[in-house]
Amino acid sequence: MSVVAGCDVGSLTSKAVIMQKGKIIASNIIKSKPRPKVSAEIVMDGALSAAGIFITDIEYCIGTGYGREKIPFVMEVVSEISCHGKGARWLMPTAKTVIDIGGQDCKTMRIGKDGTVERFMANDKCASGTGRFLEVMAKVLGVDIEELGKLSGKANSPITLASTCTVWAQADVIKYINSGVPIADIGAGINTAMAQRVAILVNAVKPEEDILMTGGVAKNIGVVATLEKLIGRRIKLTRKADPQMAGAIGAALFAMERIHGNGRMTQ
Repeated sequence: MSVVAGCDVGSLTSKAVIMQKGKIIASNIIKSKPRPKVSAEIVMDGALSAAGIFITDIEYCIGTGYGREKIPFVMEVVSEISCHGKGARWLMPTAKTVIDIGGQDCKTMRIGKDGTVERFMANDKCASGTGRFLEVMAKVLGVDIEELGKLSGKANSPITLASTCTVWAQADVIKYINSGVPIADIGAGINTAMAQRVAILVNAVKPEEDILMTGGVAKNIGVVATLEKLIGRRIKLTRKADPQMAGAIGAALFAMERIHGNGRMTQ
């Protein structure tokens, strides 16, 4: 019964997943370190410890994410687009459209029955519409990024940010804070600005249901609710695993295929 793994080194977080017989037996997520190699080693060590095994017990490991070329222990690297499509289909077999918001990019893709990506759109190099945007704004507000999404439900008169550029938006947020505007109203405005940026990409791929959202921003209820209104469709969230793990899960599934073919486990 082979054990496979996937390691996703992103700009904000790094993830590792260990699978056996098509199921996750251990996973780990950490805040990325300055050096991708170090991030990969730390996050995988944590997953291995949780599984009670050693790296030598992993039959095949695939790396993905922006730091994938620096992961020392993988046998192969696969693009994050392919891995997120594969992981999304495992998380939700009915998913046809995937919205993935990472630390430094946002991707929207339409996927086929086997999780292959048929069409995708990605944002430009600007940080708006990414996890980095929310991280910066949460820091300015003085709240945990996990709490930012909840502010939308507490707002009475959400602000409107004049620009989605992170630099200018940050200046606007500071201005609102100094003017005594309630934190909840500012937070709601930030979540709305994020959703508006992402909605442009989603509509560009002509989304089909079911629509699944992955990445850390999937945990931001304010962004998700506003995005649903903007695209006029329901967005589904998965409880099968942490939505941030989609890329690492996809990498592990590709590793499984390398050994057994078609993702089917043999005894």
